[in-house]
Amino acid sequence: MSAIIVLTAVSLAQFMLAAAMAIASIRMFRGPRAQDRIIGLDTLYINAMLLLVTFGIGTGRVIYFEAALVIGMLGFVATVALAKFLMRGEVIE
Repeated sequence: MSAIIVLTAVSLAQFMLAAAMAIASIRMFRGPRAQDRIIGLDTLYINAMLLLVTFGIGTGRVIYFEAALVIGMLGFVATVALAKFLMRGEVIE
């Protein structure tokens, strides 16, 4: 009984995360300003990371959690670099 509940909850979460990724993609491509595009990219990578975590919960494989960790670290660095580029016009001083 509890396995059916977990499987249903994970499937529902995956569907909602996929919908959130679609909305974030629209914001990333159609954002009126560069700041909106960066926020869309930030939201997109967070949703991708959470989608991998739900895949890991559903399948029980560890590789999805490691991939989510890598996406989280690279996404954070990319967001910081883009924000610094918007503020100063250069990334490396």
